[in-house]
Amino acid sequence: MTEKVLRWIETYPVALILTALAVRAGFLLANGLDLIGDEAYYWDWSRRPDWCYYSKPPMVAWLIGLSTWLLGDYTVAVRMPTLVLGTVFLWFFYATARAFYGGRGGALALLLILATPINVLANFLMTIDPPLYCFWIIAIYHLRRALFDGHARAWLWAGCASAAALLSKQAALALPAMLLIFLVTDSQRRHLLKREFLLYLLPILVAAVPILWWNQQHDWVMFGHSRSHFGNHEPVPIGKHVQWARDFLLYQILLISPGIFVLLLLSSLRAVFKFGKLGAEQRFLLLMGPALLLGVLLLSFLQKAQGNWPMPFYFTGLILLAGERAAGYWQRSFKYALAFGYLMVITTYALPILLQAFNLQNTALDPTKRFKSWRELAIDVHFERLISVPSVEDTFLLALGHRYLASELAFYLPDHPRTYRFETSGEVSSQYEVWPGPVEYIGKNGFVIAEQTRDSLPPVLTTAFERFRFLAEIANPDRPGAKYYLYLGENLKFWPDPVSPGLTHKDAHVTSDN
Repeated sequence: MTEKVLRWIETYPVALILTALAVRAGFLLANGLDLIGDEAYYWDWSRRPDWCYYSKPPMVAWLIGLSTWLLGDYTVAVRMPTLVLGTVFLWFFYATARAFYGGRGGALALLLILATPINVLANFLMTIDPPLYCFWIIAIYHLRRALFDGHARAWLWAGCASAAALLSKQAALALPAMLLIFLVTDSQRRHLLKREFLLYLLPILVAAVPILWWNQQHDWVMFGHSRSHFGNHEPVPIGKHVQWARDFLLYQILLISPGIFVLLLLSSLRAVFKFGKLGAEQRFLLLMGPALLLGVLLLSFLQKAQGNWPMPFYFTGLILLAGERAAGYWQRSFKYALAFGYLMVITTYALPILLQAFNLQNTALDPTKRFKSWRELAIDVHFERLISVPSVEDTFLLALGHRYLASELAFYLPDHPRTYRFETSGEVSSQYEVWPGPVEYIGKNGFVIAEQTRDSLPPVLTTAFERFRFLAEIANPDRPGAKYYLYLGENLKFWPDPVSPGLTHKDAHVTSDN
């Protein structure tokens, strides 16, 4: 990395950010990859705006709903918010690093974040993470202005950003918690607890009220979902703990890139061991990210930890690393880590082209397979629907199995039918069990899709229709040799709600949506 490059970024940071936006927009428009399950699931949330949902606060649904209201129910429209959020994120990330370490530190931090593969995915997949990342770094920026520049209004702006982050994901509660620790341990700023900290908390508390109210109305189902992620529900052998930690560590290395991850980890550990000698700004950066990251790394040895949990904790860690590099540390290793990171980023963007060039599409080596099968399945299902019923209007779709089956078909079927899910366990394991069943379709027809044959279907479901008949076998494009079975239920007589009156959380189904 030459001084000329760094000087150019210091002078024209907006040009680099706009270039990144152009690359991301080009990839978004040209990649041809379908929505993954969580994206379709959140899109289905967006069709029923609410203050909270089964597993997460409402921000992701609100943003998707706004985008599709403006642009239509298209794959690109669902993902369009990532471009806006990602661009805003880059500017505030750069501005935060510059506020801590000057123009040189800001340029180095911008180079670092753009060299991480997670920055590609977070600006392509519209999940809960892009809004969390954006509002998280905005909160950090304004907290820095409030704490170290004395801007009184920045406390309120930081609180609003933290509130928006909380509306995106529960993990945002770490922001006020770590700020509290910083203020308690910093004698020069402890007086800010009396008024300024309370001003910061006010918007967060306002944002929390509708979330709490919704959960109170729904048996605290989101809290049950979150609680199920922590602890081991049965004895686990030591080998399993090692496997969990290994998989989690590999996930971090792949998303951050090996060299940058190692440097950030070493930089964080170095700051921890020198905590008492650090300046207030460095202690703040450490507490607002790297300290939490180290905690999650430790947690991964004790239980299964989801790979995306610590991602927002990397931001201040990368800024801390950029500051150390600006001060003269890690010069040679920094250069190699950055180069390898950009190689991984370029490979990620070029992956669809590389898979086609080497004839690896839809093979075991194709990581994009899960992006491609749902549209094909929807075409087959729609064809069978049209054959069996003259008009599919005023019918509904009922899926048995994973929530992704319901949400992906709802999105990719051309009429975007109202879709429901039948949970055979009788417990709540997705938003579909929180929503009421198809009671408004009493007396009407519904299509049922499942992986079970007619004999294996719950009798309470088949007898809910006046007539229930098999329509077709449909190949599962994601699993060669497996099949889906499509049925037509005519004249729904009643809805056999399988969920018990009290919403019961089902731990076994909590494998993603984090």
